Amino acid sequence: MSTSELTTPGLGAGLRDVLRSRFLLKLLVAKELKVRYRGSVLGILWSYVKPGVQFLVFWFALGVFLGMNRNTENYAIYLFSGIVLINFFNEALGNASRSVVGNGGLIKKIYLPRELFPVASVWVSAVHFLPQLLVLLVACLFAGWTPGVFQIFAAVAGFTIVALLATGLGLFFGAANVYFRDSENFVDMLLMIATWASPVLYTWTMVRDGLATAFSAGTASVLLVIYQANPLTIAVELFHFAFWLPTTSELTDPAIAAPPNLLDMWLPIGLVTALLVTVLGQWTFRRLEGRFAQEL
Repeated sequence: MSTSELTTPGLGAGLRDVLRSRFLLKLLVAKELKVRYRGSVLGILWSYVKPGVQFLVFWFALGVFLGMNRNTENYAIYLFSGIVLINFFNEALGNASRSVVGNGGLIKKIYLPRELFPVASVWVSAVHFLPQLLVLLVACLFAGWTPGVFQIFAAVAGFTIVALLATGLGLFFGAANVYFRDSENFVDMLLMIATWASPVLYTWTMVRDGLATAFSAGTASVLLVIYQANPLTIAVELFHFAFWLPTTSELTDPAIAAPPNLLDMWLPIGLVTALLVTVLGQWTFRRLEGRFAQEL
């Protein structure tokens, strides 16, 4: 064997190894699901119960008590379409950031592509996302949902942005957590902020009007651009465009409810940002994975 064929011990080909190890990925996803629901009476039905309870709490607190039902048409669908997507992100990132440490025993015994663990966590979260999406689809159909090509495209793009973002951040914090366990606390804080830093519970127009009231016109414009450039904001608005907007009377004038240039400008920005985060996460993971076994 020539020296050009040798590789640094403990280093693989990154996410390309995940593609080559699809069978292992499938086994890890099945194992995670089996372990998570071992001894559980409801099992995967918790995928319905948890978001259902969360939705009811927010709907009563914001929709009924704070009057969002009166100010936002079909607020229940608006709220739930944002909740299912942000829940997917929160679960995927939270589990991915702990996945390497959580599988430390396996990593110390055998070699396999370590990226499999964060990626498997994202896939498990996607499995939990599907039942919630089904409930959303049924609710939308009862509300008169008639999607077009742009709506389907927006839904797929929104999910893709969140999946890439969760994978990239999961790789980054999953690797960092091996060396600095404070990373878990930082991720928990980030997830706490995520729900409020994107228009899940409120509309983007409330952000625009609030900034205009609190700051000068120039400052408000800059802050609004920063807010809208958040990939989670873009993804949630794409879900609103796909599921909520077609059920409202504002479909004839989407600019009233959807941010301007959502599809032609913000969507590409969200995809590019999520891809860059994925590349950064993979680069960081590869730089740090060489000493995973020793650190664990």
